[in-house]
Amino acid sequence: MKYYEVTFSIKASDELLQSASDIFASMAADAGFETFEECDNGDLKGYVQQSLLDQSRLDNIIESFPLPASITYTIEEAEDKDWNEQWEKEGFAPICIQMPLSRGEGILAIHDGRHLPERVDIGIEIDAHLAFGTGTHETTRMIVTSLLELDLDKKRFLDCGTGTGILAITALKLGASEAVGYDIDEWSVDNAKHNAVINRVDDQFLAYLGDANVLNQTIQGCFEVITANINRNILLADMPLFVSRMANHAVLILSGFYEEDIDVLHQKATELGLHQKAQRLDDHWACLVFER
Repeated sequence: MKYYEVTFSIKASDELLQSASDIFASMAADAGFETFEECDNGDLKGYVQQSLLDQSRLDNIIESFPLPASITYTIEEAEDKDWNEQWEKEGFAPICIQMPLSRGEGILAIHDGRHLPERVDIGIEIDAHLAFGTGTHETTRMIVTSLLELDLDKKRFLDCGTGTGILAITALKLGASEAVGYDIDEWSVDNAKHNAVINRVDDQFLAYLGDANVLNQTIQGCFEVITANINRNILLADMPLFVSRMANHAVLILSGFYEEDIDVLHQKATELGLHQKAQRLDDHWACLVFER
């Protein structure tokens, strides 16, 4: 696969610069970007398959960026090498999340199988092949923390935009009877299935290729718990479909958006007959938990 190397120059105040860089990197995934690296001079380099770059979408992201920052960029062809191997060989440091008293106050650890934490009460191994969701992002951690507070025993679970499958695998490890996920990226679907095998929950996990329309076309039945870690606009468009698949008293956990988006998502949820149970914030990112 041939890639573009795009160098972004982000100018912001000292206190906002790191947040602006992190938020922009996450938003740029909508324009096709797969990974980023920080340069010594403060620039941010992004890598995107040439056939997947949506430059119009990228320009719109920059124009509507939620923080006060100036962002410019240059594009050139990336060196022709095995970027997939380059990005995956380093892995990631383990993510340890303290479980609530209701679960024994143990440690849920998300790791790559090579960098192991000192203590693991519930372990989730993620082999991330260019798919979003290793637990390192604030949105993923907030949803995992929210799942830890729920009674998932024998519940049916749906993950919208499953990425690595991390949320579905977490739900199964916490007692869900079945997990179903879907993603628009074929690589992510394959990676999610692979991670389910690693975690020995593949007999309880189904992953489908497609967008939310698979809820009308392929996926059957209702679910007690639904998660969606996607950007605001997709959440707003797809929430009616999510709600149509919620069982009575089901829980819907949403993230992938910023603090300033809370009101519009809350309004949409209220219109759909949901009420808010909880809210989390982490470095400008937000997570909302609703119940039907």
